[in-house]
Amino acid sequence: MNLLFLNNYHYLRGGSERVFFNEMGLLKEHGHKVNAFARSHTRDVAAEYSSYFPEDIQTESINLSLEAVKTLKEIIYSKDAKQSLNELLSHFQPDIAHAHNIYGRLTSSVLDLLYERNIPTLLTLHDYKLICPSYKLLCNSRICEDCKGGNFYMAVRNKCHKDSFAASAIYAFESYFNQLFQKFKRNVRFFIAPSLFLKNKLIDFGWPGKKIEYIPNYLVLSEFEPKYAPGKYFLYLGRLSAEKGVSTLIKAFMKIKSDKVNLWIVGEGPVRNQLEEIASADSRIRFTGYLSGNKLKQTTSDALAVIVPSEWYENASISILESFAFGKPVVGSRIGGIPEMVEEGLNGYLFEPGNVDDLKDKLELMLSKPNKDIEQMGKAARDKVEREYNAELHYERLMEVYNKALS
Repeated sequence: MNLLFLNNYHYLRGGSERVFFNEMGLLKEHGHKVNAFARSHTRDVAAEYSSYFPEDIQTESINLSLEAVKTLKEIIYSKDAKQSLNELLSHFQPDIAHAHNIYGRLTSSVLDLLYERNIPTLLTLHDYKLICPSYKLLCNSRICEDCKGGNFYMAVRNKCHKDSFAASAIYAFESYFNQLFQKFKRNVRFFIAPSLFLKNKLIDFGWPGKKIEYIPNYLVLSEFEPKYAPGKYFLYLGRLSAEKGVSTLIKAFMKIKSDKVNLWIVGEGPVRNQLEEIASADSRIRFTGYLSGNKLKQTTSDALAVIVPSEWYENASISILESFAFGKPVVGSRIGGIPEMVEEGLNGYLFEPGNVDDLKDKLELMLSKPNKDIEQMGKAARDKVEREYNAELHYERLMEVYNKALS
């Protein structure tokens, strides 16, 4: 089978790109011909048809000036991406097109072309962009569903994107444009949701459930060597932004009196300074900054447990899967797709998002357990990944949806 994967970026930028590259590698291993299409970037991984990638666009300083008109057009509906893809398709004819994150760069223009070429197209959903102009169903650090019913003007009223009327207006217009012309509902045969929560949320917003397939993410398990012996610190991994709930974690940890455990916070983000100020009175809390590669693997392997204190509708956390793969239990907030992964008392614990005392109680519960019990939780976590999030099962699920799209 010939497969074309589409994504805004062709380098490892985040969790969605990891899924993008892993799936391409998995399909190649099974003998399929797989090629990619993305925006060009200096960090790109080599690709056979990279000469057809359209030039990157800069969106960090979106405004409504006359000089930005061309960029705004490209963000909403990219003629450059559509033309470049058309040229690529003269050399490579896919049986299936599988898109990932294409909003704001490749845009729905590529979906139009694939539809015109009668190429069945699937779209993996890594966020809530189809129902929320700013991707997260989050506004001013609160859960927000104000745009339900297609009322995207609420994004402008709330200044939900970068706290800017201008940026929010652009994203709201993009959502209205795609809704009015049915760019996704018409052009995409099946949507892939990595969590049941995401699938059900889309259905709640009026999207047809028969077109949404649940396929959870997976890991290449050979890359993860489990270490079940508990370490001496709780670990947070991820972006340091308000919706991630790290301030709740710090406040909960500071209520724990034990001097036998530390808290390590791995990552960077816009609220790091505020978080460091909150934690400044507690010498047990360490900020490591951004880690990757072997250093990140070692840091995760040596932890007691990983904490995921999210206060937004976390979709399908790769960090939870990776923690499980390393044999580490997870303490996560009861929100979004997290409860689909963390099973109370078996491979971790759940707490109410934003509830400092509830999280403190779960951390103390973890600390009170003998090492053998924590090791058993870690083994249950690893077993869950091996059983439910393995490569072969993921391949079978993909092929089932591909064949449905072809038929």
